[in-house]
Amino acid sequence: MTKILDGVRILEVAEHTFVPAASAALADLGAEVVKIEHFERGDAMRGLVMIGVADIPDEVHALLEHSNRGKQSIGLDLGKPDGLKILYKLAETCDVFLTNKLPRVRRKLQIDVDDIRAHNPDIIYVRGSGQGERGPDADKGSYDSLAYWARAGVAMGAKPPGSETVPSPPAPAFGDSIGAMTIAGGIMGALFHRERTGEATEVDVSLFGTGLWSMGAAMALSLALDSPWLAPPLGRVGRNPLVNNYATSDGQWIALTCLQAGKYWAETCEVVGQPELGNDPRFEGEKLISNSADAIAMLEEAFAEATLDTWLERLESYSGQWAVVQDTLQAAEDPQALANGYIQSAQTAAGLPFRLVAVPVQYDGEAAGTSRAPEFNEHGDAILESLGFDWEQIIDLKIRQVVV
Repeated sequence: MTKILDGVRILEVAEHTFVPAASAALADLGAEVVKIEHFERGDAMRGLVMIGVADIPDEVHALLEHSNRGKQSIGLDLGKPDGLKILYKLAETCDVFLTNKLPRVRRKLQIDVDDIRAHNPDIIYVRGSGQGERGPDADKGSYDSLAYWARAGVAMGAKPPGSETVPSPPAPAFGDSIGAMTIAGGIMGALFHRERTGEATEVDVSLFGTGLWSMGAAMALSLALDSPWLAPPLGRVGRNPLVNNYATSDGQWIALTCLQAGKYWAETCEVVGQPELGNDPRFEGEKLISNSADAIAMLEEAFAEATLDTWLERLESYSGQWAVVQDTLQAAEDPQALANGYIQSAQTAAGLPFRLVAVPVQYDGEAAGTSRAPEFNEHGDAILESLGFDWEQIIDLKIRQVVV
């Protein structure tokens, strides 16, 4: 694949997933990413051993790999003047400065936009935040489960009617990963603008703003109707019987999304072995929608009579739109995922193989490959040497605990 960001250098002062995953995606597309990690503990993600529903394997820190693939790591104490000088020297060599530090932390560490641009006026300065750079909560931290999922209306949009609890996000770093691609796109746009005009811009992306955008269609309808957007009845998208999920006899699910119900109704009846219902007066024209409960009941009964494998054969030539409702392992082995390179292989530093989802953008008809995340401070010495430090100076920095 064409490494479209070859020659672009990114300096990252960030941790967890939201912002680091953005530069990880850009690293897969060819960018060189230098990651500054906390002097003692590294990225806080390195210390995470479990999430709410699963332990993280000791051999492969899957969450760290997802958001830090392909980077260089240096442990640096930014609280010391010499550590800050090293950061500034690195900034002089970079095209992009990327951070998720809160405004008050950026000011304290002296890494705000004016501080960095004093050493490189042409650098693109990128901030990822919870709630945005302005407003009463600009200086408050957050997570995607809060700013993206809860605050932006996503959770309520997924809450089944009558449920006594609010659903949790469907995956760890769900909003983080979506937000990361938003940051990555913002960086690429800023690079293009600088190339065209010579102007280095500031880029801001928040989890809250990304959540609102994810709910954008529902938000537009909600605002137009002056009514909050709430989830439809469990398993049902609306009154169209061909926009629904149907269980098979072996506990799997088929999702139908045929928006033009009348166009596909007769063919659907043929496929499910009920051809006579294609001409049933109850389901003619608009009556199909008004009698949708009967139509749905018929389809539920029909789909429940056969296994998923049987339905895969029957639906092979079906012209309507459908998909199998898959879990993560099924999705990873989906023939389309394999044919398009959507799952990529890598190896840990110890040579242990593992797999990651590829960056979803492809160039020249080829998936971007990926590589492992760095060990903590793996590239520290090499980075310092590239800045002109000799071994005597590097050892002195280590003794004074400026670098690892």
